[in-house]
Amino acid sequence: MLLDRYLPRMEFDSYEDFKANYKVNVPEDFNFGFDIVDEWAKQEPEKMALVWCDDHGEEHRFTFTQISKLSNQAANFFESLGIRKGSVVMLILRRRWEYWICATALHKIGAILIPGTLQLTKKDIVYRANAAKISAVVCVNDDFVISQIEQSIPETPTIQHKILVVEKRDGWLDFEEEIVKYPDTYERPQGEKATKWDDTMLVYFTSGTTGMPKMVRHNFSYPLGHIVTAKYWQRVQENKLHMSVSDSGWAKFGWGKIYGQWICGATIFAYDMDKFVPLKLLDKITSYQVTTFCAPTTMYRFMLQEDVSQFDLSCVEEWCLAGEPLNPEVYNRWKKLTGHNIREGFGQSESSVMLANFEWYEPKPGSMGKPSPLYNIQLIDDDGNCCEDGDEGRIVVMDIDKGLPPGLFTGYYLDDKLTEENLGGKYYDTGDVAWRDSDGYYWFVGRSDDVIKCSGYRVGPFEVESALIEHPSVVECAITAAPDPIRGQVVKATVVLAKGYQPSEELKKELQDHVKRVTAPYKYPRIIEFVDELPKTLGGKIKRAEIRRKNHEQQS
Repeated sequence: MLLDRYLPRMEFDSYEDFKANYKVNVPEDFNFGFDIVDEWAKQEPEKMALVWCDDHGEEHRFTFTQISKLSNQAANFFESLGIRKGSVVMLILRRRWEYWICATALHKIGAILIPGTLQLTKKDIVYRANAAKISAVVCVNDDFVISQIEQSIPETPTIQHKILVVEKRDGWLDFEEEIVKYPDTYERPQGEKATKWDDTMLVYFTSGTTGMPKMVRHNFSYPLGHIVTAKYWQRVQENKLHMSVSDSGWAKFGWGKIYGQWICGATIFAYDMDKFVPLKLLDKITSYQVTTFCAPTTMYRFMLQEDVSQFDLSCVEEWCLAGEPLNPEVYNRWKKLTGHNIREGFGQSESSVMLANFEWYEPKPGSMGKPSPLYNIQLIDDDGNCCEDGDEGRIVVMDIDKGLPPGLFTGYYLDDKLTEENLGGKYYDTGDVAWRDSDGYYWFVGRSDDVIKCSGYRVGPFEVESALIEHPSVVECAITAAPDPIRGQVVKATVVLAKGYQPSEELKKELQDHVKRVTAPYKYPRIIEFVDELPKTLGGKIKRAEIRRKNHEQQS
């Protein structure tokens, strides 16, 4: 078992014991590729690392030995292209199995990995390539993405190599064809070529909901921060299948589909779906007998639109959720169907899991849970004072001037000024607003920009959204502020209706009355707009800023 190399103590008697005494050792030269992947291959050569399937009947199973050897071949191939420690490589591979091979190889080399999503346009690629000085792109065989990359090349002088998986195409190197030319051994670099724990390993581009995406920089200790994510929140089990639903272009992939899970010895189950179809996902969970599962809130909502009872989900021992807050209605319906709680977690691209519902206490429906032992989490008001229980405040990580915990980002890549603004003081401000109850549970209110000020009241969008979701006609909704000449702002609901419901004035009144009954009456949406879908970021988060802009345009 590898965990005892990094955790002086693994078992805890209570949450208080866990919070006070959890520690993680970070070796000076820690490298995920060598110290986790290769080490599992040495200790247990037949240990299963990855089970992969898609919508077309294709399936692959990989042991850690196979991942180790394939990543060695890939590392040798990348080095033949001039990729070295500090080189920047973007992977746009959806959920293809090649992602795990390429990521491990790049970590071994010491190159900087940038994950990218299939939805990137030419503009997105040009911005990312020039901002980060990307030297190579490895891409899945998707016509849209390939065309966007090819159109961007004249404007991205740093990109020297285009590499394609699955199919051949003129002007592109064929990944599978190339790596077989190279040996499956790769010596760990020494001296200046070797990586240290504080070297840059990974850069995530944020979703860019309020401006141009920022480049979130993580160092080589980042995977060790995800031990808490995998072992103590998702509760993965060694040699059992864990599934997190995420495209490889997002931080959620790093949270749930590679780092903490492989450190803990779990087997990753990856379903490379063409698109999200709830019934297909439920079928994969049951047919492969997944043991632990994590997905965004939206997927739970849409699965609940189907007849979940036709699937025997007893194989799943832990259900988790992150990405957006969990509405109590979704929580309660899922528990009734499966007999299990959904354990919500909270964090950012900038972190590992910050708050979560850990094993030592019962989750409260709708609560994010309690702080991870890695982070000194506090709530502060606009004057920088710590908030009392019951008062709303911004979620901050304290004491960063004493050292950054493993899992927390180390700054914004190639932007010293922005890094200093965010990490140059005594705390890191997440920009999210929450309140804490007397039992120590944290409750999400919204992004600080999303809180609505109406007639002297402060209204958090999540509480109103949770109330609306309880109504059977509502699948998704977004609560935003709309300008009002008298009140300054009023609460507006933008609503996606469930199957069988049609927009009407009567339904608007019914939804307004429903919110008045469920929560404080002053919080009800005075404006309701029905839409077919909500605008979302590439990562699937609701673009409330875009809705707010439209609200102002409609009033002007």
